[in-house]
Amino acid sequence: MITIEPPSTGSNSPPLAKSGLTRFLRRAREAVGLKGEVDVLLTSDQELRRLNRTFRGKNKPTDVLSFPAPEEIADEHAGDLAISLDTAAQQAENFGHSLGQEVRILLLHGLLHLAGMDHEVDSGEMAAREAELRRELKLPVTLIERVSRSPSIARTPRAAGRRGQ
Repeated sequence: MITIEPPSTGSNSPPLAKSGLTRFLRRAREAVGLKGEVDVLLTSDQELRRLNRTFRGKNKPTDVLSFPAPEEIADEHAGDLAISLDTAAQQAENFGHSLGQEVRILLLHGLLHLAGMDHEVDSGEMAAREAELRRELKLPVTLIERVSRSPSIARTPRAAGRRGQ
């Protein structure tokens, strides 16, 4: 399920087509190999800052957070993703593509984290898999470039989640 909360006050983000994102999420989830459902919250920088502070101890917003479900329920529910529409809109502008494309890029990135991949500790496997899936799903390639340049992109809260991991 995708939940869209109004972005923070002052955001000029255009509305997103929830049905198109839901179809993309289904295709991307299958491409990544996740069996369980994924819940997605599209929200504001303020909410991502709160979640990042609560689950990672970092008092700053980020673009996407991934919350893997406990293993015993992963076949039914793979986990949750939270995406900042404020940050996604800025990144879309910076990299020259639409907000919808940026949200899809972040969905794919988060799904790879839910599948257990972690660009912070691997030797490039996640970036390679993401590039392959990006081509398959017809997405821009800019996030791969960002991950290699910036350690702040899309951290996965590994020690905590809404289910008490």
